[in-house]
Amino acid sequence: MPVRLARPLLFSAAALLGGLNSAQAQPCLSNFSSAGVPMISQITYKTWDLFKKPPTAVLPAIARAIQADGDFIDIRTDKANGTISAMQEVTGSGRPQILKVTARKQPTGTRVDIAFTVQPGQMSPEGAVRTALCDFLASAR
Repeated sequence: MPVRLARPLLFSAAALLGGLNSAQAQPCLSNFSSAGVPMISQITYKTWDLFKKPPTAVLPAIARAIQADGDFIDIRTDKANGTISAMQEVTGSGRPQILKVTARKQPTGTRVDIAFTVQPGQMSPEGAVRTALCDFLASAR
């Protein structure tokens, strides 16, 4: 194959591989949802993703990411049930926001669900929550 023809083929292959990497990162973002009425009811932000690793490999990585974030306290990992729970109290109101992570074994790996709940009368920017939750999940890759 002449070099002139091979070059576009190589660029196309590189773009395709780059697209696969960004496509693999999309499930968390596309699975994100929120429910509740700001300032009136609690708001729950949640998302999920699938991993090829077992729950015993996924949970510790996510717990480390939550701890490294520095905004959460009382981080508890229950390996037997495949859960992580943590609290965040940044408003000074004494009413914490709750983070819950659940890892369940699936036939092809592990499904991890993550939810962040904000109390009635409190708000949290949806974009920031989406980024944080997806970053926590990405830490297990």
